[in-house]
Amino acid sequence: MKKVGITVNQSKPKARELAGQLVQLLESRQCEVIVEPEVAQELGRSELGVQLEQFPHKVDLVFVLGGDGTLLGIARKFAAYHLPILGINVGHLGFLSEAEPSNLSYAVDRILTGDFYIEERVMITAELVRDGKVIEQDTALNDVGVAKGSFRRMITCEVRMNGMRLGTFSGDGVIVSTPTGSTAYSLSCGGPIVYPGVQTLLLTPICPHTLTSRPMVLPADSVLEVQVSALHQDMGLTIDGQLGYSLQAGDVVRVKRSPYHTLLIKWKERTFFEVLRKKLQGESN
Repeated sequence: MKKVGITVNQSKPKARELAGQLVQLLESRQCEVIVEPEVAQELGRSELGVQLEQFPHKVDLVFVLGGDGTLLGIARKFAAYHLPILGINVGHLGFLSEAEPSNLSYAVDRILTGDFYIEERVMITAELVRDGKVIEQDTALNDVGVAKGSFRRMITCEVRMNGMRLGTFSGDGVIVSTPTGSTAYSLSCGGPIVYPGVQTLLLTPICPHTLTSRPMVLPADSVLEVQVSALHQDMGLTIDGQLGYSLQAGDVVRVKRSPYHTLLIKWKERTFFEVLRKKLQGESN
């Protein structure tokens, strides 16, 4: 692989600094490199600048310098292009990232020698349906949340799977997540951790008002419909916790498996369970 794109969380000074190092490493190994125009200008290499939207047409893979949030945004943007992504953790947790800033040279060498594998991660599509019409649509790698606003009372979510009623959940809302998202918001709400290779969707109630409301593990090919109702209008739909849309009583959020996958570059010896122990349990070895 000789054509590499580098995208940077420009709010992180360390990420901008690492971008320059990464460009030098790749070019010293005869790679063609492109970065976003703002980064190229900061590096004094304006000839490397290409708009992010053009990356899928010009590179073989993308290096993402940032945290999990940065990688989630790139995954959604490039979902349709089947483009491998290597996350380099410049954030807090870095659960989705595989490389560390302390060893950029090692990561570059592994990529160029093919010493890695690709994990295909399930994505989901959410449609906001109002009065029978789809008015918004987006793709998520982690999760889709349907929830009340911060200072309002609870909302009620009636959930159906393939037209069959699963139940009605009153509380702060519900989360529909992928296995990748099982270690994110869903986990903090009591959902299970799911191995990334398992083909499934998760339905997790948020602060349910009944003791019998529990997370559900559902078939990956399910079509879930969440109809919301409340005595107020402070309700919202969130995509990966980054994009948001206002909801009205009677709206339906339809969630199903996306035709797209996120392709994450992984090291062969680094297992999901090792990452889980180190990132979420604080183990050093």
